[in-house]
Amino acid sequence: MSTATLQAATTATAGVAAAPPMPDIMPPVKARSGILGFLWRNPTIAIGGLLVLLMLCIAVFAPWLWTKDPTALAPALRTREPSATNWFGTDMLGRDVYSRVLYGTRVSLTVGFSVAICASFLGLTIGLISGFIRAADAVIMRIMDGMMSIPSILLAIALMALTRGSVGNVVLAITIAEIPRVSRLVRGVVLSLREQPYVDAAVASGTRTPMIILRHILPNTLAPLMVQATYICASAMITEAILSFIGAGTPPIIPSWGNIMAEGRALWQVKPYIVFFPALFLSVTVLAVNLLGDGLRDALDPRMAKRL
Repeated sequence: MSTATLQAATTATAGVAAAPPMPDIMPPVKARSGILGFLWRNPTIAIGGLLVLLMLCIAVFAPWLWTKDPTALAPALRTREPSATNWFGTDMLGRDVYSRVLYGTRVSLTVGFSVAICASFLGLTIGLISGFIRAADAVIMRIMDGMMSIPSILLAIALMALTRGSVGNVVLAITIAEIPRVSRLVRGVVLSLREQPYVDAAVASGTRTPMIILRHILPNTLAPLMVQATYICASAMITEAILSFIGAGTPPIIPSWGNIMAEGRALWQVKPYIVFFPALFLSVTVLAVNLLGDGLRDALDPRMAKRL
């Protein structure tokens, strides 16, 4: 091989080695966006939200889900086992347990959502005032501490003892018992926010206190308040079931999971289905709301978002 031929081969080899790598022919996978993307990245919210939506559908469409009159008495059909006619069986008065359980979903969700909304609104107002206005903090927090010294279920029972049994009174009693927890949470957030530089700048510029609260403080309290509201909703449903179980909640004429279980406890050993089905619905609903709250906490917490 001549010297010219060897140099040409060497040059060609060097050119091949120095050639840039071939570009990747596979297109990059686009990140999911929108609501579906958010649910994909937060499966806990998706599962909890789906279960809550299912319970809402059951509550709204209960009359059309092959139910009967939940208050209709049929002594000849009492304590019947679950069958094709009565899917969850009948109680000691012959009432269809399936219909009573589905209609009981309305009471539990109504109480849970109503308490969560009312307690969050009132607790937010009290917490904002207490956390930002120091003159009112000492008085308000001592009242809240006094209310928190009483267990919430005992406070609800005491309030129900002063009124007659109804859904509205149950909501009022549980709301009063939950307000101190919300107000203390909001107060703690406000105490940390009012020391931020942008709040000091707003005060120095002459911005009025109500405008500072609405513009700088309130938006930053909504995320933890939203998470706390889900836990209040779950706790309210359990408290309502306890009140109805001991006879201090909704009247027996209104089907709720608590009074259904109370009526079936005498037959628990021989007819456990009377207690099992309302307890199952209550457990699934509370689990769904708690899953939703856990998912919202992870999604709204910046520290958790960095880990994910």
